[in-house]
Amino acid sequence: QVQLVESGGGLVQAGGSLRLSCAVSGLPFTLYGMGWFRQAPGKEREFVAHINRSAGCVNYADSVKGRFTISRDDAWDTVYLRMNSLKPEDTAVYYCAAGFGGGGYEQTTYNYWGQGTQVTVSS
Repeated sequence: QVQLVESGGGLVQAGGSLRLSCAVSGLPFTLYGMGWFRQAPGKEREFVAHINRSAGCVNYADSVKGRFTISRDDAWDTVYLRMNSLKPEDTAVYYCAAGFGGGGYEQTTYNYWGQGTQVTVSS
């Protein structure tokens, strides 16, 4: 079975940093683009970052550009999201997603989703 398991969330002060990890199993990891989405209280789930299956192209939401970095380690079937200079508005449940052949900005381009990990940034 396919599993995407996020970890690394927690409580951090504004201006601090966290690194989220997503461990993937049950699929050929190198054939999938990977994305991160988040859902804040009372809001819709939104795109955060994407990395393609060759790691040659990355994309970020404007709200996180310059602060967040997505990366992948094909040897360990893991995707990461390094989050720096965190703001209270970054508070959300963060979800990892896998899209066959690419993925993208929209949720509909992904096939599998993790359970989410909570990130809370205090002001």
